Amino acid sequence: MAEKEKNTFEKIYDAVKKIPRGKVASYGQVAALAGNRRWARVVGYALHVNPDPKEIPCHRVVTKDGNVSQAFAFGGENRQKELLLAEGVAFEDEHVVMEKYQWETPWI
Repeated sequence: MAEKEKNTFEKIYDAVKKIPRGKVASYGQVAALAGNRRWARVVGYALHVNPDPKEIPCHRVVTKDGNVSQAFAFGGENRQKELLLAEGVAFEDEHVVMEKYQWETPWI
């Protein structure tokens, strides 16, 4: 029997699960990993309704400029920053230092 094809949100969650501890990825990067570079906003929608924050580390997704989400669904922007700091991700002027902490995904 053929395996059911995953929906868009499931593809996004699979991509987010791959982001290593102590690294971040941009919304666009996650969109590309999930199969469509144009899904950056969809990534935001999916993460806002994340069904399993313990398994799907949505706090590791930031803007391309390293900004955390003002609408972080699981405690606000301060909570997202706290979670990233706890993983060793550094901030400069309230932005993640992307040059150092952005997850390198050479296949996209």
